[in-house]
Amino acid sequence: MNRKLVYVVALLVAAALPFYFYPVFLMKLLCFALFACAFNLLIGYTGLLSFGHAAFFGGAGYVTGHALKIWGLPTELGLLLGTAAAAVIGLGMGLLAIRRQGIYFTMITLALAQMLFFVCLEVKATGGEDGLQGVPRGKAFGLFDLADDLTLYYFVLLIAIAGFAVIVRTVHSPFGQVLKAIKENEPRAISLGYDVDRYKLMAFVLSAALSGLAGATKTLVLGFETLTDVHWTMSGLVVLMTLVGGLGTLLGPIVGAVVVIALENKLGDVGAFLAEATKLSWFNTIGESVTMVIGVIFIICVLAFRRGIVGEIAAWWKRRAAG
Repeated sequence: MNRKLVYVVALLVAAALPFYFYPVFLMKLLCFALFACAFNLLIGYTGLLSFGHAAFFGGAGYVTGHALKIWGLPTELGLLLGTAAAAVIGLGMGLLAIRRQGIYFTMITLALAQMLFFVCLEVKATGGEDGLQGVPRGKAFGLFDLADDLTLYYFVLLIAIAGFAVIVRTVHSPFGQVLKAIKENEPRAISLGYDVDRYKLMAFVLSAALSGLAGATKTLVLGFETLTDVHWTMSGLVVLMTLVGGLGTLLGPIVGAVVVIALENKLGDVGAFLAEATKLSWFNTIGESVTMVIGVIFIICVLAFRRGIVGEIAAWWKRRAAG
């Protein structure tokens, strides 16, 4: 009951936010929050560290952008096509990587993702270094004009809720329990008769598809797709979001995405405000040091908050209840 109440309150807050904050920024937050949650499904509940999720995120963005701009497909079909493309990429990558463990699995996913990056760089259909520009938003269900930021925000919110619901249902299903068992003790799961590789592959493809949905939605929101989304640094960014928020928690990746993206977008404004308030011009350089600030936050979280923000709060609450 308490969990349902939290979800209802969060939904009401999310519905009211575009009246107080810039809708495009909020939509970007939703896309990255879904991306981080999809990645957490793999690493947090299955124990697989992938460094290739940028391939799904950016690959789906390119497919959706091409489908909407060049082929003129309806918005919903373009998003589904991008999600399906990410799932196919995930299936191919998973079949090659899933039989390896630890650092070997991670490096294989990284190598395959970088191969896709160079494909996107060289193929003319992706726009090369310029990327895809001027991707139309179209209409939702053929009725609602998504050119309006407020209308598009609620459409993106609906997509994010649907994706999060799939993740919650997966985690609390028998399938999710098997994934947790594989993470905790893979040899024991094998001894119980589970086909571990098949479960890992299914989790990998599901995570890839949801990551693709996030990337496709981001392309719709911003109206363009660039090489940044398929570069390995995007995979590192989603790892950072998950660890900062809380690995293996449902809300942790959302909190981590909000922290990281808010820092990336608003740190310069904070620096300008401090420079004006204190008359110290060096505060203006803060906006140019986003990577350094995020790195410091990551180090602090690793040293002081090993469970992440949400994980530490949950642990403190359990200790308080037990005490």
